Amino acid sequence: MSSKNITDVFFDLDHTLWDFDKNSGLAFKEIFKINSINLSLDDFLLHYVPINLKYWKLYREEKIEKEALRFARLNDAFQAIGFQAEARLVYKLSEDYITHLTTFNHLFENTFEILDYLSVNYNLHIITNGFEEVQHKKLTKSKINQYFKTVTNSEMVGVKKPNPKIFNFALELANVNVNQSIMIGDSYEADILGAKNIGMDVIFFDLNNMTLDIDIKQIDNLIQLKKYL
Repeated sequence: MSSKNITDVFFDLDHTLWDFDKNSGLAFKEIFKINSINLSLDDFLLHYVPINLKYWKLYREEKIEKEALRFARLNDAFQAIGFQAEARLVYKLSEDYITHLTTFNHLFENTFEILDYLSVNYNLHIITNGFEEVQHKKLTKSKINQYFKTVTNSEMVGVKKPNPKIFNFALELANVNVNQSIMIGDSYEADILGAKNIGMDVIFFDLNNMTLDIDIKQIDNLIQLKKYL
């Protein structure tokens, strides 16, 4: 599919524009200090990051609710490193984490440059599986909300990427045809396969050097979008 037809560009938010891992690590550092948790942050994150990804996969697949995800990812990480934490503390930390997460708003390199560049010729949009109240804060506090004509999150639609319903909802909200649209995201399963399944063009933001057998456009820095758009 030629990008000459493209009028609307849809971005994922976390791990694509908003540097989730960096901001999340800073949030944990802050809440551990507030709650006097004496732990090695590096050891904790080593276990927490893959556990969090596992639970987000379950959340995407409708196998776990939001509150259960928030508790279990923390509880499992503490158990993995042998740190004894009562349920009451885990619940408090999960609340503190959400409160403090959006006080850190590091974006990936060249985010502003590429959004400035693209916004001249394209309508820009967000499609995210993240929680509505948190995603709104991320967009406003990182000062990128003004670039986006629409923001579709999974809580509005009742399903998550890669479910085709969320992509179709986003297209309808943006009032654009699938043939004029392209999806950019870091999750091969949620963003790339999800969008491709409804016939949408895609660009894979690949920070982990995944080797793909199929002919999918890939970038590892946002500025490389200039090659395609």
